[in-house]
Amino acid sequence: MTRGGIVKWHAAVGAKIASGDALADVETDKATMVMEATEDGYLAAILVKEGSVDVEVGRAVCVIAEEERDVGAFSSYSVEANATTNAAPTNDAEKGRENAPTPTTKAPTAGRTDDGAGSGRSKSARVEGERVFASPLARRLAADRGARLENIRGSGPNGRIIADDVRSAREDAPAVAAAVHTIIAEHPLSKFFPEFEDASVNAIKRITAQRLTESKQQVPHFYLTVDIRMDKCMDIRKTLNQQLADDKTAAGAKISVNDFIIKASARSLLAVPDVNASWLGDKIRKYKKADISVAVQTERGLMVPIVRSACCLGLKSISSEVKALAGRARDGALTPQDMTGGTFTISNLGMFGVKSFAAIVNPPQAAILAVGGTRKEVVKTDAGYEEVLVMSATLSCDHRVVDGAVGAQWLSAFKGYLEDPMTMLL
Repeated sequence: MTRGGIVKWHAAVGAKIASGDALADVETDKATMVMEATEDGYLAAILVKEGSVDVEVGRAVCVIAEEERDVGAFSSYSVEANATTNAAPTNDAEKGRENAPTPTTKAPTAGRTDDGAGSGRSKSARVEGERVFASPLARRLAADRGARLENIRGSGPNGRIIADDVRSAREDAPAVAAAVHTIIAEHPLSKFFPEFEDASVNAIKRITAQRLTESKQQVPHFYLTVDIRMDKCMDIRKTLNQQLADDKTAAGAKISVNDFIIKASARSLLAVPDVNASWLGDKIRKYKKADISVAVQTERGLMVPIVRSACCLGLKSISSEVKALAGRARDGALTPQDMTGGTFTISNLGMFGVKSFAAIVNPPQAAILAVGGTRKEVVKTDAGYEEVLVMSATLSCDHRVVDGAVGAQWLSAFKGYLEDPMTMLL
């Protein structure tokens, strides 16, 4: 994690704080977590407002004073004014360097000659060509904030861009965006488009998009699909759930098709360990246990909590663990430990009526299984025709780790376990 956001403050300025108290909800790239106070005191200032995003790790977000009488002294406190972060010059020497004139180069233009009296010197910070003059600190700030220097007007000597220009441009960005939005809305062509509403992207969705894009661009994917007879699996599931319903100690436990899929996947990873691996650049790491990542869609975005050592758990334990993880995911209460690691991922869209699909590999894992819904199909048998239950499953593989034959072996093992679930108990 390098950046995060402040979702909510749990204390107001002036409030008495004890070590361990919840100060704020912090949104990371994976979940929303509680930031706790590390010492006793009084909350003297809040430096980062609720709803702020892209807050750099290490930046001061609040001030805690030891004595209540000191709270008032921080009423106008700001990080920039007190130079507590790298965003402001740290000493007079750096300020001097930032405001010092920068030598400019001659901007050659057609039909122009240097008269020897300095007429070849550009009076603008931007020399014809594509060069932009800016202080080193301004360049660093612009890179950190994702700002384009060529879109910023400089206020330094000869129009040079300094750090304050970058900060001001960042603050003016919402107003500029609103103005542009208004211009577009009033443009004559806007009548050809329907009304719209822009939704902000939280850290979880942004990081998920970034990582999936990197995976699709950098990982050589290939896909294998099989159809699986689910009749025996459904019969055994019905029997087990009836037994759980009759068991007064089961407390409403119920096994889902997804629990069978997780168990079969974990057993298949032990049977074909070349798929239970990660690409690490200079080596391939093979894992001895199967930690299954289960994709869960929430209001905050896609979460992927992990069922640890699924290969060693029974169906009832898997069911209980998945329900607990899914509940914490929807409540935004997952911890980094709940989502860190994982050797294989399952994405199941069968409950939405999806027949089949192909998922994107979740690096550094070597494969991900995409599961569709169970459907009825009529097949020809030796005795004639029969209606059976069929489920399609697609294995997406990283070809750097998993060859086609290895992926086929894994799918064959997976299909065998689901078509005859009793073999998973051996």
